[in-house]
Amino acid sequence: MEKDFLLDNPDNYQYRFTGNGYIQNAWVNIAVGILIRNIARASFILVRGGSEITSGPLYELFRRPSSSMSRYDLWKETAAWWLLEGEAFWWFGPDYAGGLPKALYILDPRRVRHEGYNGLDVKNDFTGKSRRWFYQTDVALLPLLPDEIIHFRDWNPFDPVRGVNPLAALALELEQDFYANKANSQLLKNNAIPQGILKTDQTIRPEEADALERRWESKYGSIRANRNIAVLGRGTSFEALSFSPEVVKLFELKRWNLYTILAKYGIPPRVANMYEKNSSLSGKDTAEQHRAFWQYTIIPLLKQFENILETKFFARFGLREEGIFDLRDIPELQESEDAQSSRDIAEITAGLKTINDVLKERGKEPKSWGDKWYRPKNLVPVDLQSGDNAGKEHGE
Repeated sequence: MEKDFLLDNPDNYQYRFTGNGYIQNAWVNIAVGILIRNIARASFILVRGGSEITSGPLYELFRRPSSSMSRYDLWKETAAWWLLEGEAFWWFGPDYAGGLPKALYILDPRRVRHEGYNGLDVKNDFTGKSRRWFYQTDVALLPLLPDEIIHFRDWNPFDPVRGVNPLAALALELEQDFYANKANSQLLKNNAIPQGILKTDQTIRPEEADALERRWESKYGSIRANRNIAVLGRGTSFEALSFSPEVVKLFELKRWNLYTILAKYGIPPRVANMYEKNSSLSGKDTAEQHRAFWQYTIIPLLKQFENILETKFFARFGLREEGIFDLRDIPELQESEDAQSSRDIAEITAGLKTINDVLKERGKEPKSWGDKWYRPKNLVPVDLQSGDNAGKEHGE
């Protein structure tokens, strides 16, 4: 299943809306923007034997992947292509001659094609040697060796080689939203509905109608919306107009499509700054939605990236290091001070921790008496609940 390089090809119906979703649909753009900004907040670090690596060629490669790309750009662009196309490509550059790469470049997946793959090849499927990759530049078709690319790919039930566009299942929703926007624009530009009409049972000349319109607008128009009393002449009445049911349906359709897009990308409404008048969200509810966004959307995606790199990069080059995303400084994943204190007290009471254990976790100096556990006085063995048994046990 090769992808069409001509993004505006009218014959490619589905790709017309899904492939250009980031440009054509405001909420796709917003959703992807929210995701890639948050993904870039998680620092990618190198670890060996439990210790973080802060120097060496591998560290420098991920600190500055290329002369035109920062480490944050690397993950933002990788995630963006994954979210828009279901796959991403890293290329080691035109000067790569084997071994550990010295640079990383992001390729446009829409311009990447492959040949020489017919079904599942058990022998060569995981090495990629049965495939030939090409990159379509503006002037030529550039061959790519399988050893000089890393392919990030989401599961595709229709193609064992390429990823699947995550917006493919939303093609109709994106189409509807596009034409709903177009219809609303035409309504506002060419067929806007007035707020109301002045009706009279008397015959008036055009110049009189114009004068009446100017007088009404000057006294009761939008610039004087605070006026609420109108005085009408004999035989004249005002009739308010509203949007037609068809126009109202367009707004409801757009609202449905909005929540469909957010749900597809795993973004809770408050994370997207969406607020419904009929919902009463407290600060706690908002914090929980932001926490859920990280736990159920961002972290699983980061884990996928880690696992792909473990197989296709670190294991390929026989490296002892591993790459992980550091989430320790993400505020949404940090427990509130009150909740942490309550949990520490409960664990100290239950004997799971000592005072010094808690102080160590908080980076504070230990107490001279903090290694002792102080058992509450009211604790008795479970099998000695009655007073008689308790007395006999203690020799009374």
